[in-house]
Amino acid sequence: MRMSRLFLRTLRDDPADADVDSHRLLVRAGYIRKVAAGVYSWLPLGHRVLRRVEQIVREEMDAADAQELLLPIIQPLELWQRTGRDKAYGPLMFKLTDRKDTGFALAPTAEEVITSTVAGEYGSYRDLPVNLYQFGWKYRDELRPRFGLLRSREFLMKDAYSFDLDVEGLKASYKGMYDAYHRIFERCGLSFRPVEAQAGEIGGDVNHEFMAVAAVGEDDFVWCRSCDYAANVEAAVRGACGPGGPDTTDATASLPAMAPEHTPGLPGIKGVAEFMGVAPGAMLKCIAFDVDGEMGLALVPGDREVNPFALNRALAGRKVRLWEDADFDAHPDVPRGYIGPHFPGATVRVADPGVGAGPGEGWVTGANRVDHHVRHAALGRDFHADTVADLVTVVTGDACPRCGQPLSVNRGIEVGHTFQLGTKYSVALSAEYTDEKGEQHPMVMGCYGIGVSRVVAAVVEEHHDEAGLAWPAALAPYAVHLISLPGKGEAAPEVRAAADRLYDELTAAGVDVLYDDRDQSPGVKFADADLVGVPTQLVLGAKGLARGVVEGKDRRSGERDEVALGEAVAVISAG
Repeated sequence: MRMSRLFLRTLRDDPADADVDSHRLLVRAGYIRKVAAGVYSWLPLGHRVLRRVEQIVREEMDAADAQELLLPIIQPLELWQRTGRDKAYGPLMFKLTDRKDTGFALAPTAEEVITSTVAGEYGSYRDLPVNLYQFGWKYRDELRPRFGLLRSREFLMKDAYSFDLDVEGLKASYKGMYDAYHRIFERCGLSFRPVEAQAGEIGGDVNHEFMAVAAVGEDDFVWCRSCDYAANVEAAVRGACGPGGPDTTDATASLPAMAPEHTPGLPGIKGVAEFMGVAPGAMLKCIAFDVDGEMGLALVPGDREVNPFALNRALAGRKVRLWEDADFDAHPDVPRGYIGPHFPGATVRVADPGVGAGPGEGWVTGANRVDHHVRHAALGRDFHADTVADLVTVVTGDACPRCGQPLSVNRGIEVGHTFQLGTKYSVALSAEYTDEKGEQHPMVMGCYGIGVSRVVAAVVEEHHDEAGLAWPAALAPYAVHLISLPGKGEAAPEVRAAADRLYDELTAAGVDVLYDDRDQSPGVKFADADLVGVPTQLVLGAKGLARGVVEGKDRRSGERDEVALGEAVAVISAG
């Protein structure tokens, strides 16, 4: 492609709304353009990269025996109502009605449509297993779209769905997709880790997020440098932190009785700890929550935070949510900021194991009266726990639950997610099969998503420098960026002609070439070449032509060399 004909306008300044490098550079280099908040046009260079990611994914899906189809973006709202996910997605879902007032949704995902499709076509055990996938644009009405392609309202996804006879079949299908995802992200040049995760709106008991490591990642994940343990912060747990259990009474016999102290205007951990001369970790934090309409307390050391997902796991099967401002407003008898574990209004108490391994002098905690705290509170003597479960958000340095070594917390971008769904959707949408005995069973499902457009952004976050993009060869819009520098001298026509010939020869050899034949200064051409980020640059000028050489530059390393003009095509073609 000649740049004189390419639909491209590079920018010298960063866009005002760009907060991350991928957004900044993709706009400046002319790969994407903003149409509205969270909505982007993919210009020719960007579209070529998007197609390359898509092709890698397609090749690996086909190799894993999945079959490609195409599902509609506009989906009947009735299908979503049958699974209850219209309410689960709430305002995130774009909804519309046709002229007959029939409700539809713009697909944020496609479990409902694919399940109803398979249910209409297959009904025998002989039909299964089957794995189907598509590339489709998805839509979510993000309240605050940001970070360019990383949190947008429209995004390209590959979503695959497996249908099996039983759980063992699902596990086999899941492993096939899990392994394929490793190959995909490796081919895309990403540093990534699969992490155990919460299921969110999609559901499923077993699932993994594939996180591309990035300093600007919107999600934290926990991992161990000594073993293969990894999980997002919602699902992460730590290793044993000491003795604990309901009504633990260790080391309480010699403790003085609880002693209240006046702590005026100090409802927070830090202020009370300083006032009473103890470390924040010696304080007991009591977090109020609602459980099936009753008040509960989550008990954790004062230097730790309650993980709401861990609390839900501890009380599985019950409806749990942390108290908000409105709850305290509705219960003026609850002394916000001064609640103790012995508050009489609480009917359920869940303690982190660290509470049982408390400080030697007992806990400093709320006295259940405004402006008052107590010392020497002890589990088993002054308060009890109905349940002991890991409640805290994991932090760097906590013990790995598998090998006991210190855990690390890093930022990452979610580029893929795999789920073992089970029968959630097949039961709701009547996707059943008849076995050899004539008995009917729900199909056992898995689903597997990759954010194709997010992969583009994640790759940029990892592969760029101060000058611009630096694409891995597998994703680059072109393999070679040929730069012609004819200058203004007598040799200019010869340089142009030689560059044209080299372009034609490379193209004939099957090399994708971006040819800068514009009437621009060398400085502009070099700056644009570095900004656009094609892996290999070839520069042909009057001096090089006189010597019979073309200068090569590796965009990533910056290394330069010279190649004989007559050998350039063979060298480039050989890689």
